[in-house]
Amino acid sequence: MNILIVGSGGREHAMAWRCAQEGHKVFCAPGNPGISQVAECIPLETQTPEHFLQVARLIHADLTIVGPEVPLVAGIVDHFEAHGLRIFGPTAAAAELEGSKAFSKEFMARHGIPTARFQVFDNLEDAKLGLGRFEYPVVLKADGLAAGKGVVIAKTKADAWTALEGLFSGDLVGAAGSRVLIEDFWRGEEVSFIAICDHDTAIALPPTQDHKNIFDNDEGPNTGGMGAYCDDRILSQEQKDEILENVILRTLRGMASEGKPFRGFLYAGLMMTPDGVKVLEFNVRLGDPETQALLLRIEAGFVDTILAATEHRLPSAHLQLSTGATACVVMAAHGYPGKVRTGDRISGIENSGEAMVFHAGTKFEDGELKTAGGRVLGVTAGGATLQEALNRAYRGLGSIHFDGMQFRRDIGQKGLKRYTN
Repeated sequence: MNILIVGSGGREHAMAWRCAQEGHKVFCAPGNPGISQVAECIPLETQTPEHFLQVARLIHADLTIVGPEVPLVAGIVDHFEAHGLRIFGPTAAAAELEGSKAFSKEFMARHGIPTARFQVFDNLEDAKLGLGRFEYPVVLKADGLAAGKGVVIAKTKADAWTALEGLFSGDLVGAAGSRVLIEDFWRGEEVSFIAICDHDTAIALPPTQDHKNIFDNDEGPNTGGMGAYCDDRILSQEQKDEILENVILRTLRGMASEGKPFRGFLYAGLMMTPDGVKVLEFNVRLGDPETQALLLRIEAGFVDTILAATEHRLPSAHLQLSTGATACVVMAAHGYPGKVRTGDRISGIENSGEAMVFHAGTKFEDGELKTAGGRVLGVTAGGATLQEALNRAYRGLGSIHFDGMQFRRDIGQKGLKRYTN
């Protein structure tokens, strides 16, 4: 089968690798140097739904899988389906679950999906007044797409005012911050719960945990994700069943009732609080770097399950998973998540041992592999236990070097505590 992967990051590298492992011919648009080792990359001058459609026709794609959120919100699925091509992902209407934080929160309120108390503001003055209705710390969110950087946790009024000014001015996340949500801050442990969905049915993937802050101990500004691990111990079976029923399936039923049936990867960012499961946000695609850890655990059935979802036979699909755990440690460029320096030479990937190295922001220049984005590499490994997976990932990372590289040294530490309790 010819499969087209849309995107160019670490998530797309992991998807291309998994599809190739299952025996398919894989293409990626636009791809990256790492993806080119397992798939044929097709460069694009512009990344519009029409240009992706042209690529799919050129390669006679039997299936297209969309990685990032931007093409989904732009209507790539609608465009493909209007021309009779098979594609996996939500329509533009359904992708609003991620495209607008305000829509997502209001949807959750309408359908009884547990989430934080919130208010939406369209201008700076009203938002500053609205802060008085919340306690500190308080959460500020850009309404639009912000590549994982549109959330600020403000500990004081001064911090909140500074963040609001940055959001509404466009300095922090551009146009995505022209509308802002203020919501209550919850204490607890974050969990990423992702399911493969087809309108009213879903197959849950193993739970994962991302690490958003740039520095160890969850300090520093938010990023797109500095590492993740996948381990069944993250949630009990009872918790998994509850989340599948009360979050995922309730969302599917709600979207269908509003005339926006959802097919694709549905990602629920959760907070496990003393009062139960609460939904922080929805994404309408696989997470990054969660995907790297997830797809290393899948041994077979990834493509077949996606095909089953596109053919309304999802309940008959089966994913074959490895036992144990997997972990991904992100290596980021100098300056990330602020102004990123690119063009630093990368060395040592060939000596990464048992670890898989997924490329996120790399380029070939003057015959050398160099940094080309904020998150550069995702060093990923599996093991019989989480500790073994982490050891292998960090050993692999230790062989790699580029000037200014940043990485967290505490990926998975919360998960390790579950092995001693």
